[in-house]
Amino acid sequence: MTRHFNTGGVCLPSVHYMLPPERRLPEVRGLVDQMAYFILHAPRQVGKTTALTAMARSLTEEGHYAAVLVSMEVGAPHGDDIGAAEDAILEAWRTSIEVALPPELHPPPWPDASAGFRIHSALHAWAKASPRPLVVFLDEIDALRDQTLLAVLRQLRDGHRLRPTGFPWSLALVGLRDVRDYKVASGGSELLHTASPFNIKVRSLTMRSFTEPEVAELYDQHAVETGQRFEPDAVALVFALSRGQPWLVNALAYVATTELRSDRAETITASDVGRARDLIVERQETHLDSLAERLRDPRVRAVIEPMILGDQLASASPDDLRFVLDLGLVVQSSDGAIEIANPIYREIVMRSLTTYVRASLPRLAPSWLGESGAIDWTRLREVFVAFWLQNGEALLGSSPYNEAAAHLVLMAFLHRIVNGGGRVDRELAIGSKRLDLCVEYRGDRLGVEVKTWRDSDKRADPADAGVDQLDEYLASIGTKRGWLVRFDQRTGQPELPERMKLEEVTTARGNAVTKILL
Repeated sequence: MTRHFNTGGVCLPSVHYMLPPERRLPEVRGLVDQMAYFILHAPRQVGKTTALTAMARSLTEEGHYAAVLVSMEVGAPHGDDIGAAEDAILEAWRTSIEVALPPELHPPPWPDASAGFRIHSALHAWAKASPRPLVVFLDEIDALRDQTLLAVLRQLRDGHRLRPTGFPWSLALVGLRDVRDYKVASGGSELLHTASPFNIKVRSLTMRSFTEPEVAELYDQHAVETGQRFEPDAVALVFALSRGQPWLVNALAYVATTELRSDRAETITASDVGRARDLIVERQETHLDSLAERLRDPRVRAVIEPMILGDQLASASPDDLRFVLDLGLVVQSSDGAIEIANPIYREIVMRSLTTYVRASLPRLAPSWLGESGAIDWTRLREVFVAFWLQNGEALLGSSPYNEAAAHLVLMAFLHRIVNGGGRVDRELAIGSKRLDLCVEYRGDRLGVEVKTWRDSDKRADPADAGVDQLDEYLASIGTKRGWLVRFDQRTGQPELPERMKLEEVTTARGNAVTKILL
């Protein structure tokens, strides 16, 4: 049976193309040998479960440890019923252990114990009976909440002193977030803010995405087994679109090889990758849909809305930023800059935030198209101004992000214009005071820069400095035409028809810019 690219669940070497998972967690083996209790936190579907399942298998096969990954997730539906959660967890453990370990390493029957002490008792009994040092990776730990989570953490801390014969030799908590960010208050509204009651941890690790050579290495497995290769430009585009996020790397390849080029004699090109990108964005499958759902979370909004506006993260707390980083929705560079993690996530963010706006748009007759089918950009400008005068401000209430509503309505309008024949690419940059858009339709491009003038701005009209910034942006995207759209959101301004202006400007580089002042 030919292997394939995996987009759901744990990777299996006999079924899926995969890289050595331990490669991205080089510290784990050393921590296990040191009897460490540690944390592994990373976004969903980057390979945590796959890597630690493989690590546990290798540790066991070496003959020194009895190592296994077990899940805490089945305890989540039981809320603060600690005993019921523990019973569900231990029953799930038994099944996982029977599959993962040989019979001689199975635990004895779980001992009877009071609620709030059953995890401790089970691990104590297993460690005492095990002929080898016991290594346990507790997956999905942060699926638990509130009193159940606290009860489990306190049991692990209490048992830590009984190592190595009376409790696991080494143990890891595995989830989305570091222990300080686990939700513990009634209703899950507060955070732990400290390692206690798990102050026994030695390290908090995370898991990196693939490098570009690793993407090529993964795709080479497909080439060796099927004869179908990915062109170098295709590999480079996959990395540019995904930034190495493992689910995206696999999803792009899966769509390209099963839907677009199922004939193994055909090479996968960069064009195929672009089409695969469009398909997975349009479908918004489970991984992408779960990210989109998070955009309604106030902590996520506190980070993403300023990014759309180009503002500083004034309203986002460190906890908000840490939460969004742990989700994998944004990344932070070595100099502290925050950006959306990759271009595909950026597209999902903007599409999701404009869903209701796009649904609320009036019907737009394509009067902006010339006889050749290309966009007449002057006519499009006229259509946009007429649209905004009639509908723009009325649509602001349909946006889920109030501060960025004007930006999102503009993007929804542009998306409607190019739908089926082009794209709208966005750049989101914290602190830039701008949003850059590139509208592409059948090979022709328009650069758009968006600015907002608000009461809090202690400066002149931002459109004054915007022309030079747009001039630079136009050079970067290779076009000579652009719009500078400025929304005046200061209080006490005249009605829109009175304040709306259009100004034609020729930039220092000779680019033609229309200032649309709204």
